[in-house]
Amino acid sequence: MHRQIAGSLTGRVTKWVVLAAVLGITVVMAGFSAKLADVQNNEASSWLPGSAESTKVLDELSETVDPNDIPTLVVFHRDGGLTDDDLAAMEQDGKEIAELDGVTDQGVLTPAAAEAAAAQGAPVPTLVSEDGEVAYLYFVLNFGTDGWNAIPAAADEIRDIAKIDGGEVHLAGYGGQAADSAEAFEGIDTNLIFATLAVVIVILLFTYRSPVLWLLPILCAVSANFIATGLVYLLAKYAGLTVNGQSQAILSILVIGAGTDYALLLVARYREELRRHEDRHEAMAFALHRASPAILASAATVAIGMLCLSFAELNSTAGLGPVLAIGVAVTVLVMVTLLPALLVICGRWVFWPKRPTFRSAEPTSSGLWARVGRAIAPRPRRVWVVTTGLLLLACLGLFRLDTSGLSTEETYTKEFDSIKGQKLLTEHDLSDNSNTIQVTTATDKAADVEAALSGVDGLGRPSEVRELSDGRSWFEATINADISSSTAADIVEASREAVHGVSGADALVGGGSAFYLDTKIASERDSKVIMPLVLGVVLLILIGLLRALVAPLILIATVVLSFGAALGISALLFEYVFGFAGSDPGFPLFAFVFLVALGIDYNIFLMTRVREETVTYGTRKGSLIGLASTGGVITSAGIVLAATFLVLGSLPLVFLAELGVAVALGVMLDTMVVRSVLVTALNLDLGGRIWWPSKLDSADEPLAESEARAPLETVH
Repeated sequence: MHRQIAGSLTGRVTKWVVLAAVLGITVVMAGFSAKLADVQNNEASSWLPGSAESTKVLDELSETVDPNDIPTLVVFHRDGGLTDDDLAAMEQDGKEIAELDGVTDQGVLTPAAAEAAAAQGAPVPTLVSEDGEVAYLYFVLNFGTDGWNAIPAAADEIRDIAKIDGGEVHLAGYGGQAADSAEAFEGIDTNLIFATLAVVIVILLFTYRSPVLWLLPILCAVSANFIATGLVYLLAKYAGLTVNGQSQAILSILVIGAGTDYALLLVARYREELRRHEDRHEAMAFALHRASPAILASAATVAIGMLCLSFAELNSTAGLGPVLAIGVAVTVLVMVTLLPALLVICGRWVFWPKRPTFRSAEPTSSGLWARVGRAIAPRPRRVWVVTTGLLLLACLGLFRLDTSGLSTEETYTKEFDSIKGQKLLTEHDLSDNSNTIQVTTATDKAADVEAALSGVDGLGRPSEVRELSDGRSWFEATINADISSSTAADIVEASREAVHGVSGADALVGGGSAFYLDTKIASERDSKVIMPLVLGVVLLILIGLLRALVAPLILIATVVLSFGAALGISALLFEYVFGFAGSDPGFPLFAFVFLVALGIDYNIFLMTRVREETVTYGTRKGSLIGLASTGGVITSAGIVLAATFLVLGSLPLVFLAELGVAVALGVMLDTMVVRSVLVTALNLDLGGRIWWPSKLDSADEPLAESEARAPLETVH
């Protein structure tokens, strides 16, 4: 940003205009922000890749099977066996549930109804276990397109009805899982944000050691979050943008974490300039002029990296990209407008008790990171070789990372009601008849397709074949396994292999477990496509920012190495410390995008300062000055971002807990090891060659011993 433009934003009059404008927008958008949860789409079908076989089946059945149907089970259990009174109570509960709003006209399948149908030879599931301890009711909920938002209230009504004295009752099936998912994300728009802000406030108080200064970045982060979430709401409401509970959680975390990072960098540079300029407006103009290129490049890297997710096949992943890119764009605009205005309005007193007075000494020139630089300078090659070796060793943990997927029970960090119900069904050899494969086929080949499936282990008896249009028919069969388990995926794959072998049938297999399998396949494809794309985009941004080729390639290599080490260590933590059964297939991609896009930030902050100082001091001394000047603020920024992502672990979802741990660990590796030690050592070893083909430091003078050990001075 040109200094005149920077100054115009924080002039004696314009600072008040900027303040009024941004606060006015914040107030307006806060009203829309509060409605974001109302436009969430957490339906599994909204996540499906369009090319998936399960999607094609869903399309074929769209006129026959309502996609808004939510199969639901109520599971009853009593140790020692359900009594006749219990079974009679179940029959009565079934009649009451059938009268509830949202229960379809199919009614409720009860044990008595199943027994009567079975006596007439109908292929109905067994609803009472052989030992008599477990039984269940089956029914279908349908609330139209608003179904998943209406589930929590319906679940409460059902639980109020279904009770047996001295026994257990659990809501399971799709409906139970939807209710549990709603509970997992309950309060996400308030509780998660408050927890994140509390963590950031503590860190800022420790960083600034000021009872006032921390408030300004927090106010700006809150403003950015209101504007970003309000804008996302409008786009979801009127432009078809897909938003779910997961993307809303990550959006708020990213806005607050990244916004605080940008604030830390700007405030640190402003404090430097206050020591050089008596007029605080002039100091802010210089600070914005010098810090903005790094802040804007960092934001562009994150935003464009997130937009790369738009190329994903999975709708949930593709929708997340624009949501997060909007969040980052809004955040950086707020941080380079509202925050500077607030800082110059408040004046130097806001830094109390350590006010940066005019012509006072700059403490970073002899601080911790200056000492770290002097420790690396005598033998930089040995330092980067050893550091690289240790990071490569950490990468070995990747061999323990299991991304084959998680069962319903393994998806959450606590045991929800639907999981308890599913476990009872499994332990007592009862099939969850809400989990089926749906098979579409040419009508004249339906019998052959049914016969082909007879050899697939784990499938129940096929239902009656029903006709579709254009010479097509369909039927379904119960899968005797948890809907998202690897066992269910194996059954779907075996079923597809069997029906695809029937010549002329053009048979397809869909259903709930097929959806999870197709999600895994799409996730693996997305990783192969998007990871290289993100690296390419980040590399181009670095080349444009640093006007060099070697330095960007080095930075990309160090961030990839940091990513591998973070995931390797995380895999060991997941298995041996947290006891997680594995990871979601999409976990590596999300971790990669966040760690590369966010991890490169700190290298951008460092290397833009190194480039600035190289003009006067040369690469090697410029590297020491850059490390000393940015070390403290980058470390604080890394701690803030790591802590904010760890807050994701407060939600009872394994995916978000793993993502939070991996990103936090990767960010800390970037700030404490990669940026401070590895990159600095490489800069000191290679010298001016890092700017090739630029001739920025053509002299490439080595550091004299006295220069390497002397206190550092910074320029302005």
